[in-house]
Amino acid sequence: MNESKQVSPPDLAEFYSWPSGWWVRAMMLHTLDGAYFGPDGSSKSLSNPRDRDVLLELRRGAEVVLVGAATIRAERYKPMKTNAVVVIVSPSLDLPWEEPLFGESTHLPIVVTGVTRSAQDEQAFQRRKVAMQMQEAGKVRIIELEDPAVDSLNYLRDQGYERIVCEGGPRLLESLFPFIDELDLTTAPFLVGTVPVDAAENSGQGVLGQCTEWELANWWSEDQYTYAKYLRKK
Repeated sequence: MNESKQVSPPDLAEFYSWPSGWWVRAMMLHTLDGAYFGPDGSSKSLSNPRDRDVLLELRRGAEVVLVGAATIRAERYKPMKTNAVVVIVSPSLDLPWEEPLFGESTHLPIVVTGVTRSAQDEQAFQRRKVAMQMQEAGKVRIIELEDPAVDSLNYLRDQGYERIVCEGGPRLLESLFPFIDELDLTTAPFLVGTVPVDAAENSGQGVLGQCTEWELANWWSEDQYTYAKYLRKK
């Protein structure tokens, strides 16, 4: 078993250096009571400048930034001006297509959605129509997969990508926990009383999701925020 260790505020490039070969990282920010978002409905009110430095460092070294549609809608991502391509998992194609993320990013964003089914309601039809128009305009690439979340990793591996950082949200991370190698977890020093995603609607329905076991590799703290690196037990 690896022994965890506390380190002083590190050189971020060294602390978050990438191993060789295929490696999937997940980045999460939560509060002391497990909330993923603050009173503004996003993680911005929980973050601080150092946490944002960590986010930018993880993006800088990554080849792919993998993110769920709900996070894109809540956080309103700016254009991705890094070497990484942003890959959005969106089974419903409910995305803020008007955002400059689409059209102004360094690399063409990829949206992974479900395989087209013959029976669709009008709303789903219109969303797919808009997505196809965006693809025709050269602002996005649409990929259809049977299981958009899990199969997205197989697709990225087949395309030759190796360094993947998943920025959430919670639903996407839950789907990918068995395939994530490293979890970089920021704990913000707040109690906000926000019910974690899905907790209320699943209350009383038994076991939620799945359980994977992790080892604390190392961690550091600054300005009451804690930054921990966990490795999944193989």
